[in-house]
Amino acid sequence: MLRNRFPLNAEHEKSHVPMGGLIRKRVKRLFMILIALLTTQILIIWAVEDLTLFESLWMTMTTIATVGYGDYAPVTYIGRLSTILLMFVGAITLLTLIVSDFIEYRFYRRERILTGRWIYKMNNHIVIINTPKHGGMTYFMRFATQIRSAQGYETIPIMLLTREFPTGLPAELSDLGLVHFHGSGFDPDALKAVHAGSARHIVVLAADESDPHSDSLTFDISHRLGELNLGQKTTVECVTDANRSRFKELGVRAIIRPVRTYPEIMVRSVVAPGSETVLEDMFNYEHDHPHRYDLELDDLNWADIVSALIRHGIGTALAYINDSDEVICHPSVNGEIEGKGLIVLVKSSNPPDLEVVKDALERYRVFLKKWRNLQDNTTSADSSAAH
Repeated sequence: MLRNRFPLNAEHEKSHVPMGGLIRKRVKRLFMILIALLTTQILIIWAVEDLTLFESLWMTMTTIATVGYGDYAPVTYIGRLSTILLMFVGAITLLTLIVSDFIEYRFYRRERILTGRWIYKMNNHIVIINTPKHGGMTYFMRFATQIRSAQGYETIPIMLLTREFPTGLPAELSDLGLVHFHGSGFDPDALKAVHAGSARHIVVLAADESDPHSDSLTFDISHRLGELNLGQKTTVECVTDANRSRFKELGVRAIIRPVRTYPEIMVRSVVAPGSETVLEDMFNYEHDHPHRYDLELDDLNWADIVSALIRHGIGTALAYINDSDEVICHPSVNGEIEGKGLIVLVKSSNPPDLEVVKDALERYRVFLKKWRNLQDNTTSADSSAAH
């Protein structure tokens, strides 16, 4: 990781939408002038009319609101003249301009949001850089759904930094609460706009999961994030395994292969770092893989089955198949298992055959029988000694 660099300011507020800034400044200026006019009118009415301060305030506010209840009205020439000049000519005109500018600002803001040019004030959010070349919308929908189901991530904001969706996010993504900024991850201004420095996680997707050259773009983005000391927040997709070492040198938190049909791997990488390695290994069939063994299960509980397979160096039991051909992934630990098959995580280089698994379970049955007999004998001996 590069040293002597600092994260982005989490309270970044510099506007990148000058037109919006101009409108806001104009509204503030008009509003201050309006307050000055109202204050002047209140003081004049209070001074020249036979009214209390509160009654002067009430009459002024009902006048500017054009309600005109008629319970109070100016009777002096000065009071009436100030009402004509300050209220009818000045204040009501200013109020109309303020309302007009506010409506203009709302339309402007909506247009900027739709086109991905609005800067949100975000903190502790997820930034996803790039959009998959194929099935981007589906990928984002599944990613958002999966990560929002993880404990502690139920309401986490998700910001997309992409040049896709120039006319606005699809309704399916907007309904899930996703927002986007139109830009690229290698643009420092775009990284500031999405508040990368205050993000909880940063995800850099491969622009094209089937093109090794997309690693170059991912590397450039990762390098910029590394310069900002954001590598430990970053998870990247790497198409070519040979490039993984280059990403590790940048201090990237996690590196995974692009798996578009299974965004849950990316979700696991974000919420439970390290678990993505296990999932990738299963998918790649290089070191370990889940294997099915068809055999009768009728007298062992799940804890016994798991222990038997581990003790004999076979693998880790993941699930069993019951008599209705349903795969049960989280069975009860103590209840006896009845079924006709096991799913076991085994070594891909030398997976044990069915007879080895049967023998391991049978040996464990013998061990359990001896252990129970020993327990019974110990209990009987204790009872005899007590009598």
